[in-house]
Amino acid sequence: MRLRSFGATSLNVSELCLGTMQFGWTADERSSFTVMDAFVEAGGNFIDTADVYSRWSPGNPGGVSEEIIGRWMKERGNRERLVVATKVRGAMWDGPDGEGLGRAHVERAVEDSLRRLQIETIDLYQCHFPDSNAPIEETLSVFSDLIDSGKVRYVGCSNYSPELLEAALKAADEKKLARFVSLQPHYNLVHRGEFESALAVLCEREGLAVIPYSPLAAGFLTGKYRPEQPLPESQRAERAKGHMTEQGFSVLAALDAVAEAHRTAVAAVALAWLMAKPVVTAPIIGANTPQQLAELLPAADLVLSADVLSALDVASAGM
Repeated sequence: MRLRSFGATSLNVSELCLGTMQFGWTADERSSFTVMDAFVEAGGNFIDTADVYSRWSPGNPGGVSEEIIGRWMKERGNRERLVVATKVRGAMWDGPDGEGLGRAHVERAVEDSLRRLQIETIDLYQCHFPDSNAPIEETLSVFSDLIDSGKVRYVGCSNYSPELLEAALKAADEKKLARFVSLQPHYNLVHRGEFESALAVLCEREGLAVIPYSPLAAGFLTGKYRPEQPLPESQRAERAKGHMTEQGFSVLAALDAVAEAHRTAVAAVALAWLMAKPVVTAPIIGANTPQQLAELLPAADLVLSADVLSALDVASAGM
């Protein structure tokens, strides 16, 4: 797996990023360790998590994914070879300042993430999603302090609209505060408009790294969802079900043809389409087992011709 420059930073990251929302949710600790081992063995060095993962699961208090990653890094002794990203914003405790991007929450949340990850510095600390109750200057100010203290190297954001992202970049420049270096958007073959409408142009203009989440549309772009077939057993089936439309299945048909021609998995083709976009740095992939990961890794070596990319663009136009 090749390395790519991470926007305007000094970081170099693998062209696929390992997402870890499933760790401690649909993958137990042992399985999570084997997935991370396989990812690193394949040349991956970029791991993304969030403090809130996976608080929605019964019995999960949040922070479990970070704890699993922390124990794995400690056991393997490989922290210095990795780029570790996590996110802040979600509800993590009851009472005042239990969530959000205000100073009080962020200052406590970053200490908790550092403790769970068992590291001294977070390479990329991201706003998980916006907080209308916290002025952007307050968030960027506390981020600046975290960078100055050495607890964070760079900061980024996720799920920001073009207007919010542009306002944040402007505030950072005008007030000499920490500047977002990356955006984590929802972007894939069947969910293009949200990112491509204005965010892509903004990210390219401002030199931001782009690390799309849900690049396989909650599993829909793996090819497991087919017309007149029962839904597969999956925690994400209801989300993927929303893509089961006439055009969605047309996209799958186009992917099938390319996958057959290249003798690879449908999911690898969907990822390769994303990776061919010049503005994209590294799609965030997820896997419960090394076997699932193995279906995705060929995307790193899959080069799609201009004609193939154009055909996939046409099949998914307007989505």
